Amino acid sequence: MLMKAELQRLRSLREKKHREALGLFVVEGEKVVGELLAANFPFVEIYATSAWSGAKTHSISDAEMARASHFPTPSSVLAVGKITRVPLAPGALDRGFTLVLDGVQDAGNVGTLLRVADWFAFDRVVLSPDSADLFHQKVINASMGSFARVTTHTAELAAALAATTAPILGCELAGEDVHTLPALRAAVVVIGSEGRGLSPAVAARVTRHVTIPKFGGAESLNAATAAAIVCDNLRRAQACA
Repeated sequence: MLMKAELQRLRSLREKKHREALGLFVVEGEKVVGELLAANFPFVEIYATSAWSGAKTHSISDAEMARASHFPTPSSVLAVGKITRVPLAPGALDRGFTLVLDGVQDAGNVGTLLRVADWFAFDRVVLSPDSADLFHQKVINASMGSFARVTTHTAELAAALAATTAPILGCELAGEDVHTLPALRAAVVVIGSEGRGLSPAVAARVTRHVTIPKFGGAESLNAATAAAIVCDNLRRAQACA
């Protein structure tokens, strides 16, 4: 049976302030929980009804799940994870490939960008403090399991970028064609918010401006789409070197 205090705790995790206070986050749904379990994510609790065939720590009824659920239509499983944050080590950006998110506030975009980093085997993703909360359910759902596989950090970007020796690539219309990028052993790809682009402090740290050639009439590309094209060209140039 789900106790009242336990139910209140689970429901409170909808809000960031409670997630931070408790150091916990929640994900709900057969698909996302299954993806994270397959990636060996160490959940601390798994609440599930009889319809869930996977691992669980608490068996609850359909009615209890309906009360605990964060969704209008409850699923059969709800899992709780511990919030852990890894500080960005000095010199980390000098090694390998890094995807940096500068004020990307749409949770779905952040989750998709984690998938992009995972697909192209980037070494890390660094988020600015004003990006969407990494532990928001929409971020985790959109990541399709990449949340558990990608190393993430939150850091003040201007200071972190000022300390790196790696090329810092920023997308802008006046940049050089991304398809002409040379082979690089290390690079930082910076993606800004769709509304305002790169923040001035971060834009000032960009060392190489690149653009994705436009052939049609669209005004712009989705942040995750643009990131995927840049990441693909980095890997392509590296493979052909």
